[in-house]
Amino acid sequence: MEHRPFGRGGPALPVVGLGTWQVFDVDPEDEPDAAAVVETAFAAGARVVDSSPMYGRAEGVLGRALDGRRDDAFVASKIWTPSRSDARRQLDEQLTFYGGRVELEQIHNLVAWREHLPWLEEERDAGRIGLLGATHYSASAFAELAEVMRTGRIQAIQIPYNPVEREVEREILPLAEQLGLGVVVMRPLGGEGAPIPGPEDPGELEPLGVQTWPQALLKWALSDPRVQVVIPATSNPDHARENAAAGEPPWFDEEGRRRVEELAAR
Repeated sequence: MEHRPFGRGGPALPVVGLGTWQVFDVDPEDEPDAAAVVETAFAAGARVVDSSPMYGRAEGVLGRALDGRRDDAFVASKIWTPSRSDARRQLDEQLTFYGGRVELEQIHNLVAWREHLPWLEEERDAGRIGLLGATHYSASAFAELAEVMRTGRIQAIQIPYNPVEREVEREILPLAEQLGLGVVVMRPLGGEGAPIPGPEDPGELEPLGVQTWPQALLKWALSDPRVQVVIPATSNPDHARENAAAGEPPWFDEEGRRRVEELAAR
């Protein structure tokens, strides 16, 4: 099984990244904990980090946690506002947080994407942005997401994908493959606030070659050759280390993926 490269300048192999939704929106006294998560994740091989203005203080916290390792990071962030002036302010703040560049700038939840794409393309041409993308968390918006994908103006998408949320298999993933778009998976461990429960007997994971249920779910997503990046969020350095280990081959074959789906359906 071969994975496609993630656009020009993006990660070439399937990787476990690090999401920041909720867990990096912290007070200053708790920033060292977030920095410890980043340090541990990078030591374990993670390189992709994802954030958004929607996530409160997360972008600033992430930017400070990347101090000293920014050159090793692939930063994916987002524009989240219907206002062009506010959007430009968001990008300016990101450029300050992330050392003057963002490797992947995504239009969050497709908000005002027609208005934002032209000036984001100018920023990309000027070298402040590497790749452009679009995201959405809801299957109800996938028809519009497909419309954006077909414009040929973005290089990546971010979508929910796990054994119990598989609507993207109908159109979005086949279209991404057809168009050569990179795929970032949000919610790889389950829906918002409701992680997928795993088997009670850890021994059921041994035939899969993983040690934890989150590793099984992450490897399930990465074993789809159309997926390049998964971005589980965590505030626990040990979990960040365990998650990163799921980014190493061998990948699940069809039987292994079916077994994870069966365990998730219990």
